[in-house]
Amino acid sequence: MLHALLLMIVYVFQGMIFPYFRLFGFAPLLLPIASTGVSVYEGRYTGGIVGIFAGILCDVSFNNPAGVFTVTLTIAGLLTGALADTVMTRSFATFVICSAAVLTLCAVIQVFPLLFFRSVPLQLLLATAIRQTVYSIIFVFPIWFFVRALGKRAQRISS
Repeated sequence: MLHALLLMIVYVFQGMIFPYFRLFGFAPLLLPIASTGVSVYEGRYTGGIVGIFAGILCDVSFNNPAGVFTVTLTIAGLLTGALADTVMTRSFATFVICSAAVLTLCAVIQVFPLLFFRSVPLQLLLATAIRQTVYSIIFVFPIWFFVRALGKRAQRISS
């Protein structure tokens, strides 16, 4: 229930608020950060499930009927959660690194069709992708408090 509330709040900010408050023409990607945080702090199963719903909301936010973000965030949630369950520590640094990796993957996914099917210059796409990723990574800090609290709550319940 709290995960759904987190995703809905993040979706409202990503899809309905930040498009009107762009920084240098860019809006941040917040749903990948939220799903990555849940994966880091709660593991592969919860991360995968939250990744599915975050991906659906991300696809809705970008009016993307192909479901590319749904598949990407689900796989990213499962993989990040599996790494957190086995070899990574559940820390802020891990969360930042994993969020940066997932945001970079999302940027590549957004750039790919424009580069190969619309022939948009690579320099322009890279500049846009880098700026959007840097702008998005700023929101790791406020989202971290919520995903960490959800992770601690899940640990208390399972103990």
